[in-house]
Amino acid sequence: MRICTIRWAALPMALALAACGGGSGSSDSGGGGSGTPEAPAWSERIEPYDPGKSAGVAKAAAQTSSALADPADTRAVILGPLPESIAKAAAGAPAAPGVPRQIGQPRSVAGTASVAATAALLRWNPGPDGAQVAALRFESQGARGVRLGVLVQALPPGAVLRFYGAARDEAVEVGAQELRDVAERNARAGAADAVARTYWSPDFGGPQTTLEVQIPAAASPAAVQLAVPGLSHFTVSPAEAEGGVTAKALGDAGSCEIDVSCDAAYLEQSRSVARMTYVDETGASFYCTGTLLNDAASSGTPYFLGANHCISTQAAASTLVTDWLLRAASCGGGVNSGAWRLTGGATLLYASAATDTSFMRLNRQAPAGIVYAGSYYGGVPVGTALASVHHPEGDLQKLSLGTLRRYGNCSGGSCGASDSGSGGFLVLDWQQGSTERGSSGAAAFITIGEQRYVTGQLYGGTASCTAPTGVDYFGRFDLSYRAALYKWLKPGG
Repeated sequence: MRICTIRWAALPMALALAACGGGSGSSDSGGGGSGTPEAPAWSERIEPYDPGKSAGVAKAAAQTSSALADPADTRAVILGPLPESIAKAAAGAPAAPGVPRQIGQPRSVAGTASVAATAALLRWNPGPDGAQVAALRFESQGARGVRLGVLVQALPPGAVLRFYGAARDEAVEVGAQELRDVAERNARAGAADAVARTYWSPDFGGPQTTLEVQIPAAASPAAVQLAVPGLSHFTVSPAEAEGGVTAKALGDAGSCEIDVSCDAAYLEQSRSVARMTYVDETGASFYCTGTLLNDAASSGTPYFLGANHCISTQAAASTLVTDWLLRAASCGGGVNSGAWRLTGGATLLYASAATDTSFMRLNRQAPAGIVYAGSYYGGVPVGTALASVHHPEGDLQKLSLGTLRRYGNCSGGSCGASDSGSGGFLVLDWQQGSTERGSSGAAAFITIGEQRYVTGQLYGGTASCTAPTGVDYFGRFDLSYRAALYKWLKPGG
């Protein structure tokens, strides 16, 4: 997988869901209150947009830099293996309603918990053009990936942070001004000072991540005031140091799941879907699924739809990493060679628990080869065929085909039947495939004519490969669109 690095910134309902994004449990076959909306106005939609079919569209390119610090002067901060009790709990954690798929555990780092302790470990040496460079290597033994939580109190103008794993020539580079921008964005959204100022590095697969600091020749090392009080230790791997893409996640999906590459009719939709990885305020890391949305102007603005129970705060959105075109190269085959990782986080524009909606704008342009999905904000009749493309257990993209059975409502991890007038969720059952942890936030697509459009995003349900009669609940896109999303997707419309 190519890693797209970026100069990123610093700063009544009794049915208990068995899983977020699907899970085992009893089926929910009850009826009642199903209701049918008015005849659909199929004109209430925004068309998909394929930038590759438009002349003069700029394509995102990977931006990589190389490490400058001498490995001999890079001190190591080593944490032992994750305690067995925590590792077992992480590996066997049951699915839970409205909870995303956790893949990383928070760990405290005592040796770099303060600015003073971190400064004492940095060994400064000359870099190119007289710049000064120092680095620290963090190792969390047994981790399948490590994201560092760097608390940035102050940096001199012109300072740069770099992060890398075993491949020193594929460093993610972050400038001081961008770090301040992200910290200010987090603070404006209400994050506590330490949370707002914490930048979460990408992971690079394997147990180690290196933090490198570069400052101008005239700057004083004393002006570097940062600490690394914690990291996220991955028990599941979004990226491997060798082979590029999620060796652990590949094949983790249930046996009923079918590669989206097995059905050419949905390959365009698959180009809109990304696997999400992010960190919450505690340092725990998670998988979910999200979808790139077009606006009425086909402006190429990277609007991104996911689930509120995945990302509901700006601080979490700032940590977002997305994996694109992560699907099988052929039906049942290995990973597509065009898969692409995008760092840079996102700006949270709208979040609502009522329809489990998280609507963001990516801070980095989406990579070449993607499609901005169309959306439909009209009524969906009961009995309509719907489909979803998702990343169950973080696996390669899978395709599920189902039917809208009724409307429902969800609150506090429980869902039940409603009607189209009061129900905030679409209730689907599946004729092909299912959903699992990691599928959370995946779009439900409706077919209108020869095109498909997003009409909801996944909250969770009782459906799984072992519970094929279960159902899933998708937050209604028409409600979130009319509540707020029109402001960005179709201003004045």
